[in-house]
Order: sequence, then structure tokens, then C-alpha cells
Amino acid sequence: MAKQEDLVFLPLGGVGEIGMNLALYGYGTPAKRQWIMVDCGVTFPGPELPGVDLVLPDIRFLAKERDNLKGIIITHAHEDHYGALNDLWPGLNVPVYASAFTAGLLEAKRNYEGNRPEIPVTPFKAGDRINVGPFEIEAIGVNHSIPEPMSLVIRTPLGNVVHTGDWKIDGAPSLGPLTDEVRFRAVGDEGVLALMCDSTNAERDGVSPSEEEVSEGLRKIIEDAEGRVAITTFSSNVGRIRSIAQAAQAAGREVLLLGSSMKRVVAVARDIGLMEGIKPFIAEEEYGYIPRDKVVVVLTGSQGEPRAALAKISRDEMRNVALAAGDTVVFSSRTIPGNERAIIDIKNALIDQGVHIVTDRDALVHVSGHPRRNELLKMYEWTRPQILVPVHGEAAHLTAQAELAAQAGIATIPRVRNGNLLRLAPGPAEVIDDIAHGRIFKDGKLIGDFDEMGIGERRKLSFVGHVAVGIVLDSRYDFLGDPDLVSVGLPEFDEEGEDMEDTLYDAVLSAVESIPRARRKDLEMLREAVRRAVRAAANEAWGKKPVVTVFVNKV
Repeated sequence: MAKQEDLVFLPLGGVGEIGMNLALYGYGTPAKRQWIMVDCGVTFPGPELPGVDLVLPDIRFLAKERDNLKGIIITHAHEDHYGALNDLWPGLNVPVYASAFTAGLLEAKRNYEGNRPEIPVTPFKAGDRINVGPFEIEAIGVNHSIPEPMSLVIRTPLGNVVHTGDWKIDGAPSLGPLTDEVRFRAVGDEGVLALMCDSTNAERDGVSPSEEEVSEGLRKIIEDAEGRVAITTFSSNVGRIRSIAQAAQAAGREVLLLGSSMKRVVAVARDIGLMEGIKPFIAEEEYGYIPRDKVVVVLTGSQGEPRAALAKISRDEMRNVALAAGDTVVFSSRTIPGNERAIIDIKNALIDQGVHIVTDRDALVHVSGHPRRNELLKMYEWTRPQILVPVHGEAAHLTAQAELAAQAGIATIPRVRNGNLLRLAPGPAEVIDDIAHGRIFKDGKLIGDFDEMGIGERRKLSFVGHVAVGIVLDSRYDFLGDPDLVSVGLPEFDEEGEDMEDTLYDAVLSAVESIPRARRKDLEMLREAVRRAVRAAANEAWGKKPVVTVFVNKV
């Protein structure tokens, strides 16, 4: 008897963590499922991953399912939802469906970074329906902190799934669309098997403030400021950038954009008509000639990125742009966990310059793009799902939404994390398998796993440094000249004031001389003896064991 077709959900990123969102939906018999991918995002490395540029989802599962992957649908152009596409798509080479804004940012990024394959994108917007393999997919407009976000209705013979993507309810956004309550209610009337719902703000009560209120808060700060005003926000928040520009224009101020990513986003927004009514921005060279009370700077660096515009200004490293005592810097953003120290350092550097700092603790200058608990309850009311799967969040966020959904009367709320293969239908929703998943790392031009990229060794080096020893032996296995020793990242002196390299050099001599000449023929044994001796000497003098590399040659 043939096995029954089923509908499954498999997250490979974004469920149990913030960022790196990648979800797979499969339909068919277990041996012949056809798949679609929803989103393909990255996350950003912390200090525990020295040198790593980006963290990407491990899609090794798709290596054997490559022929069964029918398409990729991108809900919106935030890095945690589309940022891995340039790196992962070449190994998949399947159709991509995305909004005009997302397609424009992909192309702008390709042109900026160079040596990137062109990814053909089929335009897909709110109201559209497409057929991808066994799935019919409808886009529903929602509001979020970026242009053209969408939720997806995924229709299958076994039932309809609503994948919300990132969304919130805002009755007065600075840039549309409104979250389409009418359409969600109609889909609810049609019947929703499962709701895969954004959990980011599931711990927060109430309703998110409107972007209109944020715009008013920023307008007041600009109008009241006596000096220059610099506002840092997420590059992709085109609605926020529009609000700032409009407030500046109303206050009689010119606007300067700083930061390559922000300029790319605004250029794409202009190309598709999202910046209509906004005056052209001034050039950096004009900044110094404009009175201090007549300029607003909108710039990158809200997360403390060391190479972003705000960090450079805090270090007074920009040629044409600087701030002075009496100026104001507004952080129109939230702090992403892990970035706190870098942001504090920038704030302190600015405060030392006499700059006034404003954050969302001082005024309403930022609002999240994700739904709070009352907004989640409305989505449940509109769609009336049989199954609720919390996604897009860490364990605390997922659990908070699960508890809220249970209180709202949703009967089935399976616990799902990255790598769990969840069968949605037929039968009761349950996890039926665990699939290989994890993280891979982009480091310069290369991509690989933790060991392939040498991240563990690099992390060790960042804590304990490195010692290289070069030894040359003559035909009688005695030293032919003095050994060479170079240390990197070790203290210069020990607590007695002895030179550290001298101490380690003595350990090399002692280690070799303690081995009888006849036994020195075993060069590998000799190399290991020297390595151990150097590490022991360093540990005795310093309390740490460096990485030691020993080269032994005989002539």
C-alpha cells in the first residue's frame, strides 16, 4: 500500500533564536516530498566568533533534496530574512519570488559587493497568487519596519497554512501597507489549519505604539534642538527615514545621509517611488557650510558597528562630518542583544564630546516592527487556526506566545525548534523527525563550518596568543645555530620582570638538551617535547598556556 501524502514544516533557522530565519514546507509522501523555502536569512556574529562576518543556516539537508526544492519565497528584505540568499542560492538555483523592493536591494547588494551571481527574481507582491510545486501561495500585505513586507497563505490539499513573517498592527504608519485585516478574516473563514506566527514581542503586553507617534517625537526633538541633530536608525527602515526627512524639512533643516547601506536602501526606495515628496539630500561636502541649527544627519551605526558612520564620528574619523558640544544624537532603534557594550562605548565617546544623547528611554523615538500580545490575539481572532506554531524568537519568546495562544483557546500548540520536522497533517500535529541543521560561517570570501574555518583555533589564539619555535639540528642532532622563537599576544614580562621570550627560549634549550642525542632522531617526539616544555614554562610564568607551533629540521 502506498504511503500517505503529508504536509510538514521544517525550520532550519529562526525558531529558538532571533535571526537567521529559514523555513521549509514539504508536501507529498515521505520519500517524494516537494519543498518550498520561506526566507533565507543571516544572523551576525558576536565576540565569541572572532573574524566571522556572517552566520548562515546550514542547509546540508537540501543537498539530497535539491531536485525537490521548487522555489524560495522571501517575505521581506531584512537581513535576517533574506541576507543569506546571495551565498546559498548558487548551490540551489531555484526560482525566487520577492517584492520589487527586495529584488532591488538584492541587485544593489550584488553591485556593491561584486563577484556575485545574478539571482533572477520573479516579482511577487501583496494580492498576488503563485503556484510553486504542489503549493498555491498568496501574499497578504502587513505592516513592518521596512517597505513591502508580506505574510503568506500556503494552500495545500491537506489545509491552509498562514506564515506571518514579521508584522505588526499600525493604524497610522509612515509608510504602508496597513496589515490587511479584511484579507486575514477571509482566509480565516476559508479555514486555517496552522498559523506560523512571529513571537519576537510575545512577552510584551498591549499594542505597539504607532509610527505616527514616533514621527511626532522625532519632530519635536528636531524643532527644539539648538545645534545639529544626528539620528541613527536601521538602514532598511525607509518609513523612519521619510519621517525624519519630513520633520527636518518642516523645521527648515537640510538632511544628510551617511552610511553606504543606508544610501543603497534609499536609492532603491527612490527607484520604486517610495521617496516621493522628499527633497534631495545634501552632499557630505556641503555639511560644513550649513549652520548648525539647519542640518539633520541620518546615519548608520545604531548597533555600535565599528565601521559604521556613527562610530567613525564618535572617534572623529570622518573628513567632512563632525559633531560638537551642544549637538544631539538620537538612537531611533532598539539594541539587538549582544551589541550593548559597543553601543555604550559609542555613547560614552559622544558624551565626552559634549553631545546630548536621546534614546527610547528618554522619548518615543522608536517602535518595534513586531506584534505585542494584544496584536497577537487579534491575529488569532482573524485566522482562527487549528494549530499555532510560535516561530521567530528565542525560547522565552516562543514559550510566551504558546502560553498566550493556549489562553486564547487554541487547542494544538506543538513545541518546535530548529531541525524539528513537524507533521501538520494528516492526523495530529507532531514532531516526527530531527533533521541535521546548524550554522555555517562566512569568513572573508569563504564559507564553512566551525572546524573548516578554524574558528575554534582562532578563538583560542584570541585568549592565549601564539608562540612559534624554529629549531635546526646538524648531522649529530645538536643545535645548528640558535633556535628562533617568536611570540604573538603574550605578555612582554612576567611578574618578576623577566622577559617572557627569554623564559620560553630557555625552556626550548632545556627540552632539547634533556633528550639523549640518539633519541633526537625521532623528530616528531622532539617537536612534541619542545611544544610541551614551552607551554609549561608559559603556564608557570603567566598562568596560561599559549598555542605553540614547533618546526624542527635536520641538515
